[in-house]
Amino acid sequence: MKYQPTIGLEIHAELKTQTKMFCDSLNDPEEKHPNVNVCPVCLGHPGTLPVINKKAVEAVLQVGMALNGDIPQHSKFDRKNYFYPDLPKGYQISQYDLPLIFGGVLNGIRIRRVHLEEDTGRLIHSEDGKHSLVDFNRAGVPLMELVTEPDIRSAQQAGDFARELQLILRYLGVSDADMEKGQMRVEANVSLNMGTKVEVKNIASFKAAQAAIEYEIKRQEEVLESGGKIIQETRGWDDKHSRTVSQRLKEEAHDYRYFPEPDLPPLDLAAFDFKTLKLAIPELPAAKRQRFVKEYGLPAEQAEVLIGDRATAEYFEESVSELETETEQGVGDKIKLLANYLTTDLRALMSENEVGFAELKIDPENFADLIEFISAGKVSSRTAKDVLAKMFETGLDPRAIVEEGGLTQVSDVEALRAAVLAVIAANPDAVADYKKGKENAIQFLVGKAMAELKGRGNPEVLRKLIKENIL
Repeated sequence: MKYQPTIGLEIHAELKTQTKMFCDSLNDPEEKHPNVNVCPVCLGHPGTLPVINKKAVEAVLQVGMALNGDIPQHSKFDRKNYFYPDLPKGYQISQYDLPLIFGGVLNGIRIRRVHLEEDTGRLIHSEDGKHSLVDFNRAGVPLMELVTEPDIRSAQQAGDFARELQLILRYLGVSDADMEKGQMRVEANVSLNMGTKVEVKNIASFKAAQAAIEYEIKRQEEVLESGGKIIQETRGWDDKHSRTVSQRLKEEAHDYRYFPEPDLPPLDLAAFDFKTLKLAIPELPAAKRQRFVKEYGLPAEQAEVLIGDRATAEYFEESVSELETETEQGVGDKIKLLANYLTTDLRALMSENEVGFAELKIDPENFADLIEFISAGKVSSRTAKDVLAKMFETGLDPRAIVEEGGLTQVSDVEALRAAVLAVIAANPDAVADYKKGKENAIQFLVGKAMAELKGRGNPEVLRKLIKENIL
């Protein structure tokens, strides 16, 4: 390859604290009314003094532990000076040379640092483009920034890193990291052959992140091939036209005139309870991913779906723990059946009705009972879908739904024989087709028998009976 891409990421994530970073204004990303969650501190009024949010610091320390980063004994906050309408103080309280976390690794990508700062306000532009308004609800919200080393070599690798970081933040419970809501923002520094780097901003999704990096790699290749030079600049991603556009020349650290924040004391990190913070870290996605494949015998793709949300993974394991282990049907097969119904039928119901696991009426024990019914052949797969929908609606035990509706699957040969003989007699054309070697005719006859039995017949037993009774 003539040009080797070199990519580094800067990822910001808003933290889920009750209050903002340096004041007691509410940290509520769902607030729709502008300038409600504000106070003199986060509005930058003269004479106000910031106070460090301990919970925000602890959240970043947990992220550092999860990423195997190094935590120094001391840290501090700094002023990053620049002017923009959404920055009420005319500077941002951030961290420069003494961040909370040094180093770490994720997906084989080295992490340079993780630091803590305050978010800016939000500009709202009028449709006619003639004026802009500022909403300061977001100003002062705790914002974690993670900076990688330039170890990434492709857009796909960058996307995988960002997705895995999002998963970790959600598992830790420190951030919802929803890119569509601006709670997680990805910026990419892209260069070829370790040359001049270009920063790409205004990326609102993982798909956009990969597209922006791919476009920028191609753009830089074309510039170099035509004999031009890459300019160190900041470019924005234009999602509508799928391209990057120049915004401004890239600032250097000295342009921000960093200096220690005089209104905040240095942080003595040795005073934090690291043992308690470490114990609060759950099993992380990478470990859970491997364990689900090894312990439950699941395909990697299905394990990925299950661990993609901590609540889904927990519901799965709670349901598995309710399965009967001493049965004719192997417990491994029942686990796979449970995983299938959870990731398809139940997930579809929840998505369609916008219901999360916190609101779900089906508890893990009842879900496991339904799987036992299916596994034992007490209900057909078709009937199981109806039972599941009724469980979703009412929260009732599947046993009650099956008994009340008379939905138990019939597998007894003698009980099914009359329906089979009637279907064979009523469909001579299908019988003739089967005798000519058309296997699809059997499925047609099974369907007719199932209709005759109102969906309660065991399709495998019906198939066998039909074949045996066609003369």
